[in-house]
Amino acid sequence: MSPAGVRLGDLARFAEDVKIFLQGDGKELDAANIEVAVIQGSFALQTAPISFAPKLFSDLNVLQRGEVLDQVDKKRQAVIERWQKAARSTGGLVYKIVAPFLEMPVVVSVESDYRTDDSDHWVVVERYVSGEILDLGGATQPNAHIKLPDGKTLKVITDKDFLRDDKLNRLYKTAMLRIKAEYNTQTRGLRNAHLLEFVEHTTDIDESQLERMKSRGASAWKDVENASAWVDKLRGEGH
Repeated sequence: MSPAGVRLGDLARFAEDVKIFLQGDGKELDAANIEVAVIQGSFALQTAPISFAPKLFSDLNVLQRGEVLDQVDKKRQAVIERWQKAARSTGGLVYKIVAPFLEMPVVVSVESDYRTDDSDHWVVVERYVSGEILDLGGATQPNAHIKLPDGKTLKVITDKDFLRDDKLNRLYKTAMLRIKAEYNTQTRGLRNAHLLEFVEHTTDIDESQLERMKSRGASAWKDVENASAWVDKLRGEGH
């Protein structure tokens, strides 16, 4: 495609990606107010000179030196990953970033391999999680959305038969779930979670069990005249 013949959707998506990439986390500059020009050749945007954006300049240098994105601003990571995916799926599509201070362009193409280097940090675990059920169901892929105690939402995949056979109304109630998921040992995040079971719990007290525990405790401590002094002695206190 060229500036003389570009689809409006492609133009809008590319312009938005460029804006997100330039702005990053939004603390250095307001990309919406940067002047750009459409230049001759393949579809491209050229910005007016940017005098101060140290994080942007640093990220561009990182992208020039290698293809691991871990040290790059998260929003810029997402743009590069989208471009890398598009380049691999669309023949001949190449993204190129040129800047006066770069020794060579940053090129995203079918031959590049821009990625985050977190693949070794994910392990499969079984976990118990507790949270409020915000959504339960789904037409094609049944799932549950759980609001965790830290405010984040976890999507948990399940199956239609499991939800159909569940007799309790769990929507907007706190529940305990046993899940199987991928756990990131660096960020402690969870992904690709699958529901194994709802874990039922009750606050009712089993009076007979409580009495048995009290009886066993009384028997074990019957020869101890002063429980506090005995504990202090074990700790080496009172000397």
